[in-house]
Amino acid sequence: MAYADDDESLLEAEEDGSLPDRDQDLKPRFILHGFMDRRTLKMSAAALDFLSNVFGDEILPTLMPIVQAKLSATGDEAWKDREAAVLALGAIGEGCINGLYPHLSEIVAFLIPLLDDKFPLIRSISCWTLSRFSKYIVQGISHKEGHDQFDKILMGLLRRILDDNKRVQEAACSAFATLEERRNLRIVYDAIGTLADAVGGELNQPKYLEILMPPLIAKWQQLSNSDKDLFPLLECFTSIAQALGTGFSQFAQPVFQRCINIIQTQQLAKIDPVSAGAQYDKEFIVCSLDLLSGLAEGLGPGIESLVSQSSLRDLLLQCCMDDAYDVRQSAFALLGDLARVCPVHLHSRLPEFLDVAAKQLNTPKLKETVSVANNACWAIGELAIKVHKEMSPVVLTVVSCLVPILQRPEVGLNKSLIENSAITLGRLAWVCPELVSPHMEHFMQPWCIALSMIRDDIEKEDAFRGLCAMVRANPSGALNSLVFMCKAIASWHEIRSEDLHNEVCQILHGYKQLPLFE
Repeated sequence: MAYADDDESLLEAEEDGSLPDRDQDLKPRFILHGFMDRRTLKMSAAALDFLSNVFGDEILPTLMPIVQAKLSATGDEAWKDREAAVLALGAIGEGCINGLYPHLSEIVAFLIPLLDDKFPLIRSISCWTLSRFSKYIVQGISHKEGHDQFDKILMGLLRRILDDNKRVQEAACSAFATLEERRNLRIVYDAIGTLADAVGGELNQPKYLEILMPPLIAKWQQLSNSDKDLFPLLECFTSIAQALGTGFSQFAQPVFQRCINIIQTQQLAKIDPVSAGAQYDKEFIVCSLDLLSGLAEGLGPGIESLVSQSSLRDLLLQCCMDDAYDVRQSAFALLGDLARVCPVHLHSRLPEFLDVAAKQLNTPKLKETVSVANNACWAIGELAIKVHKEMSPVVLTVVSCLVPILQRPEVGLNKSLIENSAITLGRLAWVCPELVSPHMEHFMQPWCIALSMIRDDIEKEDAFRGLCAMVRANPSGALNSLVFMCKAIASWHEIRSEDLHNEVCQILHGYKQLPLFE
């Protein structure tokens, strides 16, 4: 059952993952489970599969010594024997499972390293053989050893999704599809979500979507809005939406609308479970808000048409005022995401959003609700750079909440909250410098210290645009903090924006002309 030396399949076992798909790559392969494209291999494996289902464990005393001998063969010249032995294990994996089960942990432990074998055909067949044992692998995750083994399989398959060989890529994807069919769907959803997070936009290919999406959509349609099995599925769709980007458009409308329906039902259930026909569970709202955030991140401005025809704005405002911390945390994350891609649909209730967001920064329980405050702070900053002067009514209120956070970093507040506070303060100063600059003496030093700790990115650029705008409006306000400002400027590895670079140079040149430097 090993490959012959002149087998054409060996010629295909090369690094071709980066090459464009050929017609034959996209056409269906009428082969055993998508892997064996040579007639001899196909028929031999099919025969073993048939024999194992007819005779069960009776064939193991005859077969296993041969398999073990071939698996033990070493050296590059014996790779075809090892590949055939792995194929044989997969072929009997279902029919002989009773006899193999006591040794399954050792078998799987042997197969996992083969996912990284130097020979592509061994890597691909190892994916398939592991998938044949997936039901029992999943059942074993309730104990630590089984869970650790599952993690190793998952990470191995993820690596093979990114393999340089197309056959191996296909094998790894098919192994994931097989896992989906097993009973422990929560683990599978997590695996697919992890896959999406790992490969990102590479997942947005028809051949992968045709494998992943139909079973997920079928399960999505089977579950009711009050079924808790929706939780992991919603989380899975969140990762997929973020990975596919605009490629998720074809699935977006029903997913978006169902999230809206779930939030509406749960908000009613909180007041009147009988009318809602469901018991309140905040996790339904949290997962739905997170999925909507994933849609906003993935679709970008493409989500605008969905938002415009929905009641999302009003539902979101209610969620931002919810009693539950985690609901508010997800709600403000979504608020920030919507501010980035379709702020026009927030305008009619902008003062209310800003007011409730500012309140999250001025609470005696700030340490306990730091994640809520962090997301609210970030959302305010995202709104600021989109609506500009419309921020005016709340600018000083927000600044008065941000300054204490910057002035007392020693109290143990989250590092991310301090950084977001510095960025949001800069964004407010950028859009309303005439309102913020008169007060800059009170916060310049701690603000500049916080700015100096932020890595180079677009948000840091926004904050420094605010710094420049304030200094232009009130040059004397920064004099006592000039050293701190220079240290903040020096924290840049590179200011990529030419405009910002020129602004910073002009600011420094202006101070250099002052008499104190003569």
